[in-house]
Amino acid sequence: MVPKAPETSPQNELFRVKLVRLVGEKHALVVLAREIGWSEFERELGALYHPSAGRPGVATRLMVGLHYLKHAFDESDETVVARWAENPYWQWFCGGEYFAHELPIDPSTMTNWRKRVGPERMEKLLKETLETAKRKKLLTANDLKRVNVDTTVQEKAIAYPTDAKLYHKMRERLVEEAARAGAVLRQSYTRVSKYALVRQGRLRHARKPKQAAREVKKIKTMLGAVKRDLARKVEKPDARLAYELGLAGRLLLQKREDKGKLYSLHEPQVECIGKGKAHKKYEFGCKAALASTAKNDWIVAIQAVHGVPYDGATLKDTLDQAERLAGVRPEQAFCDKGFRGKDHWPEDVEVFITGRKGLTRTLKKWLRGRAAIEPVIGHTKSDCRMDRNRLKGTDGDKINALLAGAGFNFRKLMRELTKMLFWLVRALVPVLGNASRGPKTSPHPSVGVHGRPLLPAAA
Repeated sequence: MVPKAPETSPQNELFRVKLVRLVGEKHALVVLAREIGWSEFERELGALYHPSAGRPGVATRLMVGLHYLKHAFDESDETVVARWAENPYWQWFCGGEYFAHELPIDPSTMTNWRKRVGPERMEKLLKETLETAKRKKLLTANDLKRVNVDTTVQEKAIAYPTDAKLYHKMRERLVEEAARAGAVLRQSYTRVSKYALVRQGRLRHARKPKQAAREVKKIKTMLGAVKRDLARKVEKPDARLAYELGLAGRLLLQKREDKGKLYSLHEPQVECIGKGKAHKKYEFGCKAALASTAKNDWIVAIQAVHGVPYDGATLKDTLDQAERLAGVRPEQAFCDKGFRGKDHWPEDVEVFITGRKGLTRTLKKWLRGRAAIEPVIGHTKSDCRMDRNRLKGTDGDKINALLAGAGFNFRKLMRELTKMLFWLVRALVPVLGNASRGPKTSPHPSVGVHGRPLLPAAA
């Protein structure tokens, strides 16, 4: 059912404190609460609710505001709801009228809301940050014509994959499925598999790779035995059991040199990506393509890309997303050498690769500035929750990347609005101060301007 407006009565609100008495008008969140187009969210996302069936939904402004605050301040679903109950500015930003001491929603509601909205509609949160920057004249059409483009890895919240751990965990899951299906296994290998897992870890640490490999082979053999036994005793498995048996078969068949290997049982879409980092040879997750304005570093496009394409293959889709969100087609794109290959470049955009010769002085300057996208990527990871994605599935990858970009722009909006208010107050203080001081002459003959003593007269 569509969200309903809260019912208020003078008797119930008599002893409650209004938020307008607790917040300052010049705070960045108060200014942003006035500038963001909440009605657009109500119009686009309100269509996802049935008009009459089901329980009333949660207010759209509250859910959108909580997701902005979550990724702007690097909070989880649980902590952002808990901090909302403590912070009057957060409550005002999310549309509250009276200070509330109880939690607004259960944290699991945020997960259900993200699933309902989906990655396509979640782009609206990133788009609205750009529209707000335009309304405040922090972002112009000329700024959107030049963009820096790069890719990074959005890591998934999984344990570092090893063959022994994957075999052991897969066997445990098959034993649980057998109990659910009512099948009595010939042997579950619970104790011996765990002992072999611990032993291979100790042998690896002791630098005895051949003995450790024998223990890994034992765990793999146990997994194969459980899989075959379960397949014999359940002739017509349901969809859930068939899925688990398929994962086990895929895990048993994969080799060291194979592509598209299985690195996680609860996130089978995870990919292994090597970016040439000295401190982290391999990263497990998905590739994320990102575009920011070349002049003032607003994120205008960010998306999760699966299939491990090479960087140049992501350029066209990234520029199309920038045009869709910002409303202006980029004319020039500045990239690193990973984007070489004109077959994937859009025809209507000039692409400049690092190290290109024969450019004008202006273009050389813009190309040198391409490196500014690197700290942008760093801040989306360290400050906006893109360093370790905890949302499930491929849709979770796309949603987390979009919300990280929205959180980065949200933080930038807060900084810029605070800066604008600071300079406004600094410009008004001398004018107001001079007006309040009155005349600069002193009634006392021995005292000069502003109470300073007069110098003695020359002899």
